[in-house]
Amino acid sequence: MTTLVVASLSTREVGRRRAALILVIALPFWFYLVRRDLTGQSIRMLTLGIGWAISTLTLFVVNASRGVDPRLRLTGASVVSIIGGRLLAMTGLGVALALGYWTLVAIDQDVLHLWAAALTMLVSALVAAPLGSLIGALLPRELEGALALLSVVAVQMLADPAGLTAKLMPFWSAREIGTYAVDGGSLDLVWRGLAHMGVTWLICVGGTLAVFQWRLRLARYPEP
Repeated sequence: MTTLVVASLSTREVGRRRAALILVIALPFWFYLVRRDLTGQSIRMLTLGIGWAISTLTLFVVNASRGVDPRLRLTGASVVSIIGGRLLAMTGLGVALALGYWTLVAIDQDVLHLWAAALTMLVSALVAAPLGSLIGALLPRELEGALALLSVVAVQMLADPAGLTAKLMPFWSAREIGTYAVDGGSLDLVWRGLAHMGVTWLICVGGTLAVFQWRLRLARYPEP
């Protein structure tokens, strides 16, 4: 029950930021448009744009909830239900955004494996929500958090895909699956991408829970 309440509160918080919501939703489209003539590049840029958009929105929601979370804890809500509700709402938004942009790609591009293109965008959305949550937990100010996320996306764009740096970035899984979607090859690319996504998701969710377990801990007083 608490999870659904937090999910509802998170959705309302996103709805209040209408200008930011419109800009963030539109940003992946500009990423896509500048490389529209190259199928592979356009899908990769679009996927990173989706990741940045959802992680940034999640960051905003986390920071906006700093005054609400302690009150939820005092009413008996667990940290897991608070974080779970927030991730449920933001992941749902990310999945909707990914499916919308996948429809655009399906209409506008000739993709070798269209289902894998959908998967790469979904993977980006699934990673983005816990990543934004973790950055929001570690950096309490929106500007610093947004710059940190922008740095992650920039490094992901510029790093050599075959190098170690690219593989350590959170969105490498989406790039790996995207390579299969556009260029084909072995299904191992998809499985490696899904494995990387799973590990990244666990690290980000675990890190978020650890930070908030400490931050939202309730004081214990000895019985008289």
